[in-house]
Amino acid sequence: MTTSPLLDRPQSASPPPRRPDRRTIWALPDVRWAVAATALFVAGVSAQWAGAPEWLGWVLFAACYLAGGWEPALEGIRALRNRSLDVDLLMIVAAFGAAAIGQVVDGGLLIVIFATSGALEAVLTHRTAEGVRSLLDLAPDRATVVDEDEHERIVDAHTLTVGSLILVRPGERIGGDGVVESGVSEVDQASITGEPLPVTARPGDEVFAGTINGTGTLRVRVCRDAADSVIARIADMVREASESKARTQVFIERVEQWYSTGVVIATLAVLFVPLAAGAALQPALLRAMTFMIVASPCAIVLATMPPLLAAMANASRHGVLVKSAVVMERLGTVDTVAFDKTGTLTEGSPQVAGIHTLTGDLEPEPMLALAAAAERNSEHPIGAAIVTAARQRELPLSEATEFDSQPGRGVRATVDGRHIEVGSPAHLLEAADTAAPAQALVAALESTGATAVVVVIEGSPAGVLAVTDRPRPAAAQAVADLTELTGHTPILLTGDNHRAATALARSLGIVDVRAGLLPEDKAAAVRELGDHGRRVAVVGDGVNDAPALAAAHTGIAMGRTGSDLAVETADAVVVGDDLRTVAAVMALSRRARRIVVANLTIAGAFIATLVTWDLVGTLPLPLGVAGHEGSTVIVGLNGMRLLTDRAWREAGRPGDA
Repeated sequence: MTTSPLLDRPQSASPPPRRPDRRTIWALPDVRWAVAATALFVAGVSAQWAGAPEWLGWVLFAACYLAGGWEPALEGIRALRNRSLDVDLLMIVAAFGAAAIGQVVDGGLLIVIFATSGALEAVLTHRTAEGVRSLLDLAPDRATVVDEDEHERIVDAHTLTVGSLILVRPGERIGGDGVVESGVSEVDQASITGEPLPVTARPGDEVFAGTINGTGTLRVRVCRDAADSVIARIADMVREASESKARTQVFIERVEQWYSTGVVIATLAVLFVPLAAGAALQPALLRAMTFMIVASPCAIVLATMPPLLAAMANASRHGVLVKSAVVMERLGTVDTVAFDKTGTLTEGSPQVAGIHTLTGDLEPEPMLALAAAAERNSEHPIGAAIVTAARQRELPLSEATEFDSQPGRGVRATVDGRHIEVGSPAHLLEAADTAAPAQALVAALESTGATAVVVVIEGSPAGVLAVTDRPRPAAAQAVADLTELTGHTPILLTGDNHRAATALARSLGIVDVRAGLLPEDKAAAVRELGDHGRRVAVVGDGVNDAPALAAAHTGIAMGRTGSDLAVETADAVVVGDDLRTVAAVMALSRRARRIVVANLTIAGAFIATLVTWDLVGTLPLPLGVAGHEGSTVIVGLNGMRLLTDRAWREAGRPGDA
């Protein structure tokens, strides 16, 4: 019989405080300029509506143009020097062109849209970098090296090399990846493997940098350089995956350049061809400016953004934070969902799920009270779960004496004059004469994925407690909704053991189970699915999930229980940890995509009609502006429909998506 990892007993150790962020969001120049441009635009519009002096409105709008337009204008000029033309420069030219013929509000709106877009990109880039830095903070700065003459010395952890022997005392973080040479202890590896509770580390077992040692002392022989540690590789994978996503924008940038070049060439042609034919300057200039306004992609930009932004706002009101409009659109293309286990599909903390007695003279609750009294001084999460179960039942707990805790075995104490032992079946049943009934019960409980905790009174097995990491209440419904929505049953990717993973998956209706995975294995599984044409959304909560979240088509983190790195790496965050919202936000994204297509059709039809009118006939400037703004209002209002609670309720019914 093997020892369950849930029975290992660590000394509590708090992670080091996170280093303060030296650069807040407001310290980012893009954010400051975007806020300034928006405020000045609102002030300028308000001044016009309030009947303020005309010069005041012009001053406010000029300041808005300067605040939001100087940086993209500068970048556009640099691009021109490299013989490239992007849509940002076209927007700046269109904005100033609109202002030149009196349409200053139109130009200001374009300035604000592009300044806000740049600010959002800067914020997301900054947060991803901070998330990677917080991950690297998990690794300790110092480690204790034992020389060949048994002398100890403190060194910087990043200087450890393969073959170094390090000493890890109780409560310390392990300084490097390595193999235990001597000592027995419990190691909290949740940040690497996602195991819900610590595992016993014995000679020959591998341990990882940044994980927390328990009550024992370990000597670890380093097997990897600091730059090759699992923690460092996780950070590298997050960075690489994020950069690979950025490269997918190259095609979009090419389309923008073609469009920008086409509009500029067409505008110049509209201006100079009539002049060459002998037309007057003012009518030709007016026609060219009208063409640039009606051909500008303002309506197309608004055709795309309002539905996605409205969907994002609606999702945030219902507990899902989507980090960008690009992500909101991408959520609707997901066809496969991969879940982490501990802390995602489950609550992430042990619970006493069953109390089983082996003797007829002892009732379940008195036995639980004795076990809780013995465990009250324990620092192990299993002990805390047993004590919590007793207190929830309002059972009186007697004072325990002669308390002793043994790593990987359990605890023993004297309670009300009786010798009580609580712990691992592998150790407490091996010498008991009456172990057969208890062993049969333990085997039955472990076959369901539960952890069996044996209670021995005066040397005889008295009962077994079943401890489980319970599924979240909405987990089964979330799996069913996602299966209906995507057409594929979700996949389980976990670092936990196969037995526990299979038991949970069976109860939730998941068939594809991949257990015992390290972080790089999860990311590799996601990439393999992607290579087979799947668009995978990964839902996770831990540091160990970060590479998979970054490698996925879309990463979704649990907000309440999720680690900082998981939340920062993910594209979306389930703030309240309600798994049902995952299917709902995907369905809302699909509806937003349909509205975007409809809006693009409307906006394109308006632009084509107005441009043709301007080129073939004589389009009055006020009518051109009215048509341009009319298309903008129509597509904007169409997108705003996704702000309603009704839209979210309909998204919550996957069959309607």
